[in-house]
Amino acid sequence: MKVVLFCGGLGTRLREYSETIPKPLVDIGYRPIMWHLMKYYAHFGHKEFILCLGYRSDLIKEYFLKYNEWLSNDFVLTDGGRTMHLHNQDIADWKITFVDTGLNSNIGQRLVAVKEHLGDDETFMANYTDGLSDLHLPDYIDFFQEQNKVASFLCVTPSQSFHVVSLQENGGVETIKPINRGDMWINGGFFLLKRQIFDYIGEGEELVVEPFQRLIQANQLAAYRNPGFWACMDTLKEKRLFDDMYARGEMPWAVWQKPETKECLHYHLPMRMPLPSPFSA
Repeated sequence: MKVVLFCGGLGTRLREYSETIPKPLVDIGYRPIMWHLMKYYAHFGHKEFILCLGYRSDLIKEYFLKYNEWLSNDFVLTDGGRTMHLHNQDIADWKITFVDTGLNSNIGQRLVAVKEHLGDDETFMANYTDGLSDLHLPDYIDFFQEQNKVASFLCVTPSQSFHVVSLQENGGVETIKPINRGDMWINGGFFLLKRQIFDYIGEGEELVVEPFQRLIQANQLAAYRNPGFWACMDTLKEKRLFDDMYARGEMPWAVWQKPETKECLHYHLPMRMPLPSPFSA
């Protein structure tokens, strides 16, 4: 199944990095976040990627054109450095299509721009390219097939440190609690889509605004809840949290490093991304 990756945005909320490189190339350890996401999909057998490029597309192209396998793989060096034998390879069996989808295009426009590159595939996946999860992808795909809807997205609990407030009519406070501890779910991306999605997208429309409203009205949109790990890299604070996790060797999204069991994939369930709350007990 092909995977469409939206990686052309300006990333203005991560300005410390996005002024020089596109957000998908911001690194976690030795590799950019988009590599971690692509490695995740490839682990489950989905190795055909369509990159929706925009801002600083030249840097994304250059990264893969000059890809260094030795950075994340073991190897043997002989002949005084002239010969290298890799024990493993990351992207040797990946197929990556690079498509310029416009500098200021929204997600819906970028998706329409790569329609022809999907070929005759009836179902495909898509992602924002700035979030990672320990989602067991085969279960999600099974869910989507059982639902028989046009579109589905991953539903996750918020990882931010905001607090949700319930108010009385007179302005009194009923409750105040961390946003991630209530019964609140947000769109975490990780889309599963059928070709019919293009029938719901009008010219210039954002994917999750007008098209998703039409899907809801037609009972053609489903959401898959993942109570496990999910986090996005939208701000400098979130970038530092990813760095801290990597430094500790705690990478729940790196499912390719774990045995293929659901228990192992959710081993890091208690380790969430939000900052401690001042209202915690």
